[in-house]
Amino acid sequence: MKNIFLFALVFTIVSCKQNEEKTIIPENNFTQNEKIAKELFVHFNNHDWRKMADLYTENAEFKEPSSGMVAHQKTKAQIVKEYTELQNQFPDVQDSVVAVYPSGEKNVIVEFVSKGTLPDQSTFELPICTIFTIENGKITKDYTYFDNSK
Repeated sequence: MKNIFLFALVFTIVSCKQNEEKTIIPENNFTQNEKIAKELFVHFNNHDWRKMADLYTENAEFKEPSSGMVAHQKTKAQIVKEYTELQNQFPDVQDSVVAVYPSGEKNVIVEFVSKGTLPDQSTFELPICTIFTIENGKITKDYTYFDNSK
């Protein structure tokens, strides 16, 4: 009887230990999606618009104040062109990430501050929040919010 009790106790402990290890090992989508969002800002700050655009699907959906917050699609070529024009206007533009918030399986919210020098040599700091939807390792949606009335 002692042997059966001891076997049951050891089996239970080993089973619990194996289940505990299985729940710790797997990596979830949030980690990969956060990496993609952070990588975008590395390419942005390096002004490497092609690498940045490659993080998006070919026809990603955007919402932004400049479009009146109306959803529209952009190709990778349009992204490169738009950010090249931004760099021409503000050669020293840089983004400082404040925080990255995973939200659900596909979304990552990034809070950041865009900084640069205006043509009159004054500087600007613009707080921005972007919600990225990431599927299969690519950004499919980029919804950006900021107050552009200042």
